[in-house]
Amino acid sequence: MAARLHGRLLIFNFYLKIAMMNGSRALRILTACYSRNLRLRQRFSTQQVLHFRLAIVRPNTGFRYLHLTSKRLNYPDHSKITFPALSPTMEMGTIVSWQKKEGDQLSEGDLMCEIETDKATMGFEAPEEGYLAKIILPEGSKDVPVGKLLCIIVQDKNDVTAFKEFSDVESVAAPTPPATAPAAQESTKQAPPVQAPTQPPQEIMAKGDRLKASPLAKKLAGEQGIDLSSLPGSGPGGRILAADLSQASAQAPIPSGAPTAEYTDIPLSNMRKTIAKRLAEAKSTIPHYYLTSELYIDKLMDVRKKLNALLEKEAKKTGEKPQKLSINDFIIKASALSCLRVPEANSSFMGSFIREHSGVDVSVAVSTPSGLITPIIFDAHTKGVATIGYEVGLLAAKARDGKLQPHEFQGGTFTVSNLGMFGSVDHFTAIINPPQSCILAIGAARRKLVPAEEESSEEKYRAVTSLQVTLSCDHRVVDGAVGAVWLQHFKRFMEEPITMILWGTAGMDKKRGD
Repeated sequence: MAARLHGRLLIFNFYLKIAMMNGSRALRILTACYSRNLRLRQRFSTQQVLHFRLAIVRPNTGFRYLHLTSKRLNYPDHSKITFPALSPTMEMGTIVSWQKKEGDQLSEGDLMCEIETDKATMGFEAPEEGYLAKIILPEGSKDVPVGKLLCIIVQDKNDVTAFKEFSDVESVAAPTPPATAPAAQESTKQAPPVQAPTQPPQEIMAKGDRLKASPLAKKLAGEQGIDLSSLPGSGPGGRILAADLSQASAQAPIPSGAPTAEYTDIPLSNMRKTIAKRLAEAKSTIPHYYLTSELYIDKLMDVRKKLNALLEKEAKKTGEKPQKLSINDFIIKASALSCLRVPEANSSFMGSFIREHSGVDVSVAVSTPSGLITPIIFDAHTKGVATIGYEVGLLAAKARDGKLQPHEFQGGTFTVSNLGMFGSVDHFTAIINPPQSCILAIGAARRKLVPAEEESSEEKYRAVTSLQVTLSCDHRVVDGAVGAVWLQHFKRFMEEPITMILWGTAGMDKKRGD
């Protein structure tokens, strides 16, 4: 390999068959080209020459020219911050926005940028104090793989200017994909046109002439609405045959269809891609079955009304906004207690074994502009409905604002999906969130008439508040009878809410039939 100096540009002529160059490949160089500290090295990687910009400029010639634009030999002390994995399943993400700009001072924990992951849009905080010297991945960078260089942080503000021309050598020296071969051009020489076989001259009936057509042709023309007077005949003396009608139909112009309606293609966000992938896998790989039950929740509605009145009274004393308990808060509590009684519903299928969880962490499905996410109420079986309601409200607000942290939605042992607040859904079936084994779908509460409980009652019917729920189960973990027992406990807790206070977590030592 020979080298010559041209201004600030070192041009190396490679006589080896080197097709391309990247940061992971070592090169053999002339030792006279560098200072003594590199002279003893016959092989070095591009990580040792971060002060050079690398580019192959003539890949199609017999020689390979590698241009190295001289930069400063040594950078000040700095920290390389790589693109983080903000969830266990995250492989790539998108830089939504930068909250800091180059030269800004950073304290540990400061929000540097917002990253859209496969789960949500989350903030990435500064891992150390210092100054943001260089942003490698600008705002709007999409499908960035985890581990790619994100930015540079220095400790001394005066060192920021040293990184003005800094670039990620792995990105700059990355091999370029081979150029696509140009599509074969059509030959300018055209084959001589093939002369169509001549047909005998066809006569068209002149005005006033008698129509010459076979009976079959007349019949077909009447059925198809074809004007025979405009058709040439191929029969003797210009007689129109049935075959002439077939040819006329084939040559008739096809009426154009209605104009295509306008549409808009919406690119998939990382979160939407993950939702599509995970739910498709769950639906196709998990053997779902569904159990539906109808609950009468009038007693629960009375308890809720009394508790909300009590919370409002307490809020007046402190001047705070009163908390309002929802039916969903009771559903989460009842689900958690039912899972303690039927541990199979609080288990995960792990491929070669089933993991039975000791605590119940209830995932609550929340709809956001970006898609569905399931923040978690940890240890829901140990919490009161007021605490559950407060946490659900807080987590739901953070989810809609894209502010959830990974630990707030990763995990969970049982899921509740409630569409009752829309008022239009009586019941539905939900897809299990793997590796969980169950998910509970809640419809809207309805007022309806049912037969009176006592036949001797003067009124034959009574009005009740009805609620339909559907439990989706993984048959690999939860057998049908076991799922029915879970619903039995859940129904009792919801229809007799005092039992949640009477038994609570102590009910876990009861038998399933209790």
